[in-house]
Amino acid sequence: MVLQVLDPTNETAPPLGRPAPRLASLAGATVCFISNGKEGTKGFFAHLDHMLRAQFAVADVVVRVKSNFSAPAGADIVDEIRRWQAVVTGIGD
Repeated sequence: MVLQVLDPTNETAPPLGRPAPRLASLAGATVCFISNGKEGTKGFFAHLDHMLRAQFAVADVVVRVKSNFSAPAGADIVDEIRRWQAVVTGIGD
């Protein structure tokens, strides 16, 4: 018996966007953490904050918490994105 696997992916679909250009370095950059507000993100982001400052010379780390863990970031957070050189989003349960 031969098993045939079909791939339903539409290869002609255009990409939805382009990835942002990669930073050459994080040194001197401002990084924002966008948290879903759940308890599990606190320790992770605290550790990541320490690593980014100590190992990558990040100048500043900003933390924003979404108003609802299951919704996209609010307009107030989205409006700030242009101020940061990198953004890390996270969930934690």
